[in-house]
Amino acid sequence: MLNHTVQITSSTELPSPDPMIVEVDPWKDPRWEAFVLGHPDATIYHHPAWLKVLEREYRQRSLFLACEDPDGTLQGVFPLLYTRGLPFSHGPLTGPRLSSLPRTPLAGPLAVDRAALSALVREALRRASVHSVRLQIKAQAEELNDVIEGIVRKAWRQTYIVPLAGKPGQPHRIPGSQNRSSIKRSINKAIAGRVHTRPAETEDDLRIWYWIYLETMRRNVVPARPYRFFRALWELMRSTEMMRLLLAEQQTAAGSRIVGGHLFFTFGSTVTYAFGASRASDFALRPNDIIMGQAINDASMAGYKFVDLGEVPKDDDDLARFKTKWGAEPVRLYRYYFPDFPDADPSQDKTRGSSFVLARKIWSQLPLGITSWLGDQIYTYL
Repeated sequence: MLNHTVQITSSTELPSPDPMIVEVDPWKDPRWEAFVLGHPDATIYHHPAWLKVLEREYRQRSLFLACEDPDGTLQGVFPLLYTRGLPFSHGPLTGPRLSSLPRTPLAGPLAVDRAALSALVREALRRASVHSVRLQIKAQAEELNDVIEGIVRKAWRQTYIVPLAGKPGQPHRIPGSQNRSSIKRSINKAIAGRVHTRPAETEDDLRIWYWIYLETMRRNVVPARPYRFFRALWELMRSTEMMRLLLAEQQTAAGSRIVGGHLFFTFGSTVTYAFGASRASDFALRPNDIIMGQAINDASMAGYKFVDLGEVPKDDDDLARFKTKWGAEPVRLYRYYFPDFPDADPSQDKTRGSSFVLARKIWSQLPLGITSWLGDQIYTYL
């Protein structure tokens, strides 16, 4: 829990709820989806389907704010969820939060103008203050700290975005002859190993992929999302083609087997890479390269303008190189908070200590079912 009540000083005193701000149900109110579909800065994470997926994952209390004009036309939307936060340590994930959105890389308010944006953020701040929780906003924009005094912006990771031609029927050309040659060699190795790509067609495909995902998360020492989360994606987003699971499958004398798969979202002009998995024993078959190459080229041929390859943690140079070789360019993401909290002291980096090394070793040897259960328990706080 936060060890203080959110205090709003006279310089940042918030008025009573703006009469233009209302709570809505994005799943039942068609205005929300229509607004998101028409807003240039909207992402898949603002769409009602994603919000419903998060709701199914942990049944957290939600707060979906909208700004109306006198005629009932929406001027802005702001999806938020209450989360209890980690009960230990210090930092942005400690203590209860009102977040837009938890377990989501990018969200935040959408509005047609600054007045609507300000009204939405003011109301979110008021709700956070009433419940004595920290407000967290995940955004790509840099100007939110100018909307309301007291909100603090902190630089987050960079996401890597591949710009495409944006013209249907035009394949993607990898910039740089060295990268093109490297990718071509990797894909040729996959083909020589009798690996091909195909979209997942049944939930059985999803279940097989999920166990490969668990193995990948264990190898990377990252908590895994529960299977019900992916099943919700499959049920709520696949039929509308907003979600696609692209598999790498190898043909053998004994039949076919799935060796990897990447899950992508499609929305507006962007295809977003969300989750990936491959077995370490199959790295020589280059499943990640053949999948990513197919996905990026498919997006280009379909006329999309961007492929967002997702965030790269600090100092993960290998992952950054993998993403930049496709022509991806880094774009900074930001986190906004109220109230602020002290930044971590670099000299107290626990990831370099012997206890952390031991924890990594233990995690890497746990049965996959145990890592799935533990990951589920951890995410209930996030």
